[in-house]
Amino acid sequence: MQIHQGTRYSRQDVLRILHLHARQLAAWERAGLVATHSEYSFEHLVQLRKLRDLSATRITVRSIRAGVDAMQKAAGMTNPLLEAGAARRGSRLVFRHSGALVDAVTQQLIFDFETNTAGPVRVCEPEHAQARRVAQAQEMFLTAVQLEESPATLDQAQKLYEKLLQVDPRHAAASINLGTIYYNQRMYGRAEEMYRAATVMDPEYALAFFDLGNVLDEMQRLHEAIAAYQKAVELVPQYADAHYNLALAYERQDLQRKALRHWLMYCRLDPVGPWASHAKTRAKKILGNEKLTIVTRRGRLVQAV
Repeated sequence: MQIHQGTRYSRQDVLRILHLHARQLAAWERAGLVATHSEYSFEHLVQLRKLRDLSATRITVRSIRAGVDAMQKAAGMTNPLLEAGAARRGSRLVFRHSGALVDAVTQQLIFDFETNTAGPVRVCEPEHAQARRVAQAQEMFLTAVQLEESPATLDQAQKLYEKLLQVDPRHAAASINLGTIYYNQRMYGRAEEMYRAATVMDPEYALAFFDLGNVLDEMQRLHEAIAAYQKAVELVPQYADAHYNLALAYERQDLQRKALRHWLMYCRLDPVGPWASHAKTRAKKILGNEKLTIVTRRGRLVQAV
């Protein structure tokens, strides 16, 4: 099964294929990072996947917008997210262009200290060859995601992810999706390996730590699961699902006050729906059972209500 460049996708298709929340897509549209469409092309999927991966780090939509605008002006690109490699450096969006890392906002080149020089020195591949390899990896990834949609083609998806990781060993999203296939097959040890690999490939990819927490929780390694969830919310404080799972984990350790903090945070981030109702119920129960003490500014102790 191959994705054809002329294939069109509905908005719901895009949300399902890329595992996006509707409010995230709407936020990118409001920021002008993507246009609102009734149908989306393959190129749109590639761009949205890049935005999703960037948003899984601590970089803000405003910083992404600033970097894209600056790169358009500095390099004359129509769509830098498609025409150049994008990554987070500090709080800024930087681009790999013509073999160098560029901060388009400051118009400065950046030393790439992440280059691995421990192995044998390799001749840098031509830019057009690199672009072709990146495009190949993107198409393989999206094809594998589509193959996951049907149980009949799940084995094909698994093999394609494995092949993709040979083409691009630092493709964190492919490692995560392969890990999820193993997770659903109850091959938790293999799933843990893939999720841990993704955290190494991209140490600021919150989804990798969230999924790692899930499989560690399933394996009854609760302390490690909590550490992984904590890392996810440290990277992305607005990560509602990570707050939810962290609250559950703390309750299982009978750490009610720590759980309360994350139940309340979840309610602020996702205030509507059945999960929000459950979070509110748990928070009310903890407040009702615990004699929580609050210190006022004047030093007087009062009971929480």
